[in-house]
Amino acid sequence: MNPHNTVTAVILAAGKGTRMKSELPKVAVVLNESPLLLHVLRNIETAGIDRKVVVVGYRKDIVTDIAKSFPGVEFAEQTEQLGTGHAVISAEKQLAPYTGYTIVACGDAPLISSSSFSNLIEHHKSHGYVATVLSAKMENPTGYGRIIRSSDDGSLLRIVEEKDANPEEKAVNEVNTGTYCFNTEDLFGALKQIGNNNAQKEYYLTDVIKIFRNEGKKVGAQTLTNALESHGINSPDDLALAKQYIDNGLVGV
Repeated sequence: MNPHNTVTAVILAAGKGTRMKSELPKVAVVLNESPLLLHVLRNIETAGIDRKVVVVGYRKDIVTDIAKSFPGVEFAEQTEQLGTGHAVISAEKQLAPYTGYTIVACGDAPLISSSSFSNLIEHHKSHGYVATVLSAKMENPTGYGRIIRSSDDGSLLRIVEEKDANPEEKAVNEVNTGTYCFNTEDLFGALKQIGNNNAQKEYYLTDVIKIFRNEGKKVGAQTLTNALESHGINSPDDLALAKQYIDNGLVGV
């Protein structure tokens, strides 16, 4: 296989998930008889992505135990929770020598289908982007980072977090799902430039979009066909809602 065409998935699974009111790591919480992480791994596998790097942290033994039965799984440890950008940097050793493409997926977003992952990769390659964000259109986008597109060619200009958005940007209903496709080499080049000069003192993966734009590189966004797939699990209510979506056939798992 040509290494320049290989796709590696980095699955972010290091978080504690305090709002779940459970001692388990968030990705170990069960939805329809499977831990959240297993849903994500299955969908990535079905999309034809053989190589998977799971970023572990909180109670890593439990997370490792869930994922180790999967073929092609490796583990990277994020020893401190310093943001999404930092989580991906934790997997740098596994992704060297930076060939091909990297999908970044959230271990607590179990509803993103294999076809959505496949479509994201295809869209990324066919448009020649260095980064493509998986987006969703929501009736109520409050709390999410907004996708601001170019009026010329529809490419991605920037992602604006809710707290930084002006009224016009807040009116945008297309949001970032936290799932991305990158050219691996470009991704790590940009990650080395991001800082943590923000209120949380964290390294945000979304900052690489700004870096790419400043370098004149093309970045884009691919919108989910079914916005419900973007539903992440942050609380028991979220978990109940995801189960409802599945039981009512509104999403496929």
